[in-house]
Amino acid sequence: MAPTKSSTRAERVYLALRKDILAGRRTPGSRLPFAELCSTYDASMGVVREALSRLTAEGLVQAEPQLGFRTTPVSIKDLEHLTEARVAIESLVLREALEHGGVQWESDVLAAHHRLQQTPQMDADDPERLSDAWVEVHAAYHLALLSGCPNPRLLAIARSLRDSAELYRRWSVPLGHEHRDIVSEHKSILDAILAKEADAAVAILVEHIRHTTQVLLRTVDAPATGSSSTA
Repeated sequence: MAPTKSSTRAERVYLALRKDILAGRRTPGSRLPFAELCSTYDASMGVVREALSRLTAEGLVQAEPQLGFRTTPVSIKDLEHLTEARVAIESLVLREALEHGGVQWESDVLAAHHRLQQTPQMDADDPERLSDAWVEVHAAYHLALLSGCPNPRLLAIARSLRDSAELYRRWSVPLGHEHRDIVSEHKSILDAILAKEADAAVAILVEHIRHTTQVLLRTVDAPATGSSSTA
């Protein structure tokens, strides 16, 4: 059945607002007043509400009783805690992968890196935003790095933490506005793995994780994020 005009409009508004949030044009923690959204995206209140509901389910928007909606704020404490958890878990998982992964794992990492290397990082229609294709192959590469670990519980924790970091990671690009040779960072991890240099591979991965956090922490105005729950 062909999509209705209203469903097509709702999808358009949802995608446009989602793109603006991920590109940093709607800054973390900013209000999303219905009147302004209806005007900006040329849509009815019902269509805007549907888009906001979808974005809330994705974690990009928060609903506040009596106050309406706002983009999910950057929580400095949460980002710091998330980073430390990722460093601890992913370091352990990568060491396990290096010890137990074998040739098949190395081949999978190499193939995932090749796909990442061949995929444009930025969206062709919105150069301030990471392309959806790159986000997908980037996640696949990092999961490939960890997939050689034989412990499924450690892998599940590592994957969950990476999912939690996705919003921060996307925002680090439009908000950071700094040169970063992320291609070399990914290649350095691969080179250390293929050279079977466990300490080097872990050190490079840790620096790679911390770099994204540092970009955001330099960018976010801590006092503007509010109370301890968003600071």
